[in-house]
Amino acid sequence: MYHVIGSPSASAPYPELFVSKTDFGGQMQWLATHGYHAASLRRVYDFWTKGYALPPKPVVLSFDDGCLDDYTAAMPVLRSHRWAGVLNLEVNNIKPGDLTEAQIRGLIGAGWEVDAHTITHPDLRAVGDAQLQREVAGSRAEIRRRFGVPVDFFCYPAGMYDERVVAAVRAAGYLAATTVNFGLASPSNGLFTLNRVRINGSDGVAGFASKLR
Repeated sequence: MYHVIGSPSASAPYPELFVSKTDFGGQMQWLATHGYHAASLRRVYDFWTKGYALPPKPVVLSFDDGCLDDYTAAMPVLRSHRWAGVLNLEVNNIKPGDLTEAQIRGLIGAGWEVDAHTITHPDLRAVGDAQLQREVAGSRAEIRRRFGVPVDFFCYPAGMYDERVVAAVRAAGYLAATTVNFGLASPSNGLFTLNRVRINGSDGVAGFASKLR
């Protein structure tokens, strides 16, 4: 799980969410050297549910929110390995300075999967029923309308969810959802509460490798 590939400004509220371009490149090279292969969440889901083949040592590289660096920094590195990422897109981040529609189409053209991360990134546990519906089902509908992609998976903003939120995600037609709960993703933990491994700015390559081990 990544957020921003780049260096934080002095006023950045969450500097640990920034992974430097150098560290990111080193982390992807570590994966390649150790036999990992990037896969979409859809491909992993199809393995879990239908037994479809996966590459050796598959890893889903997810990028939350929708930052310009997904296009300018992450995509070129992944492309050098013939890999693609998964963009968990907050709809309101489709704008100059974050990601434009053209840049998102560029990611899709490079093989990236685009999944939903709500419209405004609220704590879904605290919103009313109408807003919950708009953020969950509405974000899927909006991304599908703009980009013509399936949007079969959901990512909880800040990892916040409860039974009501999970029910809304199911009702919106998603096949699975990801959290910020630390660990390896497995359907045994529930398809709508999948674990991920957060990569922080202080991890470097050694910390990255330690988390995966």
